[in-house]
Amino acid sequence: MVSRKSQRTEYVCENCDATFPKWQGECYHCGTWNSLIARNLNTSKSNSKHRWVKEDIEEAQLLSGIQFDDAKNRMTTGFLELDQILGGGIVDGSSILLFGDPGIGKSTLLLQIASHVSSNNSPVLYVSGEESANQIRARSERLKSSRESLYYIGSTNIMTIIENIEKVEPALVIIDSIQTMFTDEIDSPIGTVGQVRETARQIMIYCKNKKIPVFLTGHVTKEGSVAGPRVLEHMVDVVLHFEGNSDNGYRIIRGIKNRFGSTNEIGIFEMMDIGIRQVDNPSSFFIHDYNSDLPGSVPVVTVEGTRPIIIEIQALTSYSVFPQPRRTATGIDFNRMILLSTVLSRRTGLKLSDQDLIVNVIGGIKVTEPAADLGIALAIVSSFKDLSPKESTIVIGEIGLSGELRRVQNITKRIDEAQKMGFSKAIIPNLQSKEIQNSEIKVIGVSNLKEAINIYFSN
Repeated sequence: MVSRKSQRTEYVCENCDATFPKWQGECYHCGTWNSLIARNLNTSKSNSKHRWVKEDIEEAQLLSGIQFDDAKNRMTTGFLELDQILGGGIVDGSSILLFGDPGIGKSTLLLQIASHVSSNNSPVLYVSGEESANQIRARSERLKSSRESLYYIGSTNIMTIIENIEKVEPALVIIDSIQTMFTDEIDSPIGTVGQVRETARQIMIYCKNKKIPVFLTGHVTKEGSVAGPRVLEHMVDVVLHFEGNSDNGYRIIRGIKNRFGSTNEIGIFEMMDIGIRQVDNPSSFFIHDYNSDLPGSVPVVTVEGTRPIIIEIQALTSYSVFPQPRRTATGIDFNRMILLSTVLSRRTGLKLSDQDLIVNVIGGIKVTEPAADLGIALAIVSSFKDLSPKESTIVIGEIGLSGELRRVQNITKRIDEAQKMGFSKAIIPNLQSKEIQNSEIKVIGVSNLKEAINIYFSN
């Protein structure tokens, strides 16, 4: 007698992964239209179990009795910058999601990591659903990477990949990319929300049980977020954003989520003919062309995660013949620039209502913390008045709506970085000037924006 499999159909939103019993034009959860796709579900019970799922019931245990893997046991990637972002290296059984724009260098970076790990006679399995074996081999030749223990498979079936992991027993697995993987258990096309979620779940459960770390590369949407279900970022242990412009050589890896270290850490890299190399001194990388004699250019110290980095902020003002002047911000929040320009007009009498205003952060880095407020404001004043500081001066401070300078975090660490880069003077909030001791830099505390302008451009 042939058993029949009972099936039912549900409709899933490709944007937010919400489910509905029948098709409708609009998803009530996220508000998108025509985003529902049909998915057939097998409701029959099956006695078969996946080989990687434990059949024994796991018992509760005391937290104090659990063996803890110290950071010194972590696997290195071959890049000190990336190891710092990860919190000291790759943790056994961890899942790391790396996403970025097409052509930014994700595959190149992962192949270099695979080469470094395999050079220690540790097998690495590189899974590619987008490139052929010849393409991977050609890139490996260009990078002069180690191939002694580096395995490749071009399958996109998650079951086939897991079977190969069982055979190879690798120390590291790389999936490039998760959007190209599929499982027969989900009746939907490759790349849909259900496929991405289920394939990621299966590979992560297996690798976590075997204590094998896995890198997952992800596509991005036009808004710059990870393509696929939002739950993918919650499932993985680490989320890394690979930023940069494909037209130039710099690359930035930003840690967005990390269960094994601090978040918002960044690493600076440079794309070269022989692959990606790390930049050991990010501050010098961003201000190597800085000229204090040029008006409209001000250096500031920003903190990314736990690392202080000196960046250059440039501003340009120009008289506008149009009734509504143009405002452009690159590397900073647009609304923050509007706020600071309004404070300048109201508290210092700077007339910007008939001026086009452009603010740019050199090097392509994005600044989100308010400690760069004083640098942005002084850059606008410097361009408007065509003035430049007489000394090599660093500025640090958040600006309030009344024009007052407010406290910032990690002020001592910022001053130490400025001292290391050779700056002779620092303008900081007056409330924190007493915190700086035994510094070779001349530290000047100011209480408001007008006072900071007078000191910055004084003789």
